[in-house]
Amino acid sequence: MKKVLITGANSYIGTSVEKYITEHYPEECSFDTVDLHDASWKDKDFSGYDVVFHVAGIAHSDVGKISEERAKLYYSVNTDLAFETAKKAKSDGVKQFVFMSSASVYGNSGKIGKRKMISTDTSLMPVNAYGNSKVQAEKRIVPLSDNDFKVCVLRPPMIYGKGCKGNYLTLRKFALKLKFFPFVKNERSMLYVGNLCEFVRLMIVNGESGIFLPQNAEYTNTSEMVKMIAAANGRKVRLVYGFGWAIKFLGLFTGLVNKAFGNLTYSKDVSEYGNDYQKYSLLTSIEETESE
Repeated sequence: MKKVLITGANSYIGTSVEKYITEHYPEECSFDTVDLHDASWKDKDFSGYDVVFHVAGIAHSDVGKISEERAKLYYSVNTDLAFETAKKAKSDGVKQFVFMSSASVYGNSGKIGKRKMISTDTSLMPVNAYGNSKVQAEKRIVPLSDNDFKVCVLRPPMIYGKGCKGNYLTLRKFALKLKFFPFVKNERSMLYVGNLCEFVRLMIVNGESGIFLPQNAEYTNTSEMVKMIAAANGRKVRLVYGFGWAIKFLGLFTGLVNKAFGNLTYSKDVSEYGNDYQKYSLLTSIEETESE
């Protein structure tokens, strides 16, 4: 059994992973959590752990320009704190450091009607402080990797599931209030939290190192997802065609539109792994998320 230390108290991803593995594979891992809000974590002995799963960080919720103070916070927490935690893990003899990065390292979504496919040849092109803070963290943490200290970096697309926050909740509000919703042709890579949990389990159990881009087996269309969320709640939302031009026009004035209806996909091959982690289909994941 591997002993895993999760950084970040009450984090959505950390809590979900611990619950999933404890329920489904109780013989594989045991978990502890450490809060990094103050400097007391530096006095904690990491030597008794095989893995540090670093999920502590400032999540991205900004659209447009942000204050200099906000930008500094991203770098302080997402870059500096992550690096300091990784250094301590290595110094204390931890064997593996699993770091939650983000698809934001590749920049914004492609505009409506313009495809954006991430492949093995795609360069890192962060366009905001959040994305760049993750890039800078990777650049400092990955070189720590060696035969005795494996660094595993995950760059997931949008994560959703029961109890999640962020963009999924916005789509859910539309699904529960509207009877009609515009159909916009787009494709997005997403990652259901159940599939993420299985992937993290495999990374830990298999002692992986390197950079990984997990995603659901299916791409998601934003409009169809709203319809599926409504159906899971016993409602019917009709998709209205012919308004794509209006949504595209709105995208000229606000980044929120492209964030929801733009295109951003990982090519299927970059997300392949030797073990099957895509346990939940898109439909099943929505039903699980919306279940009581």
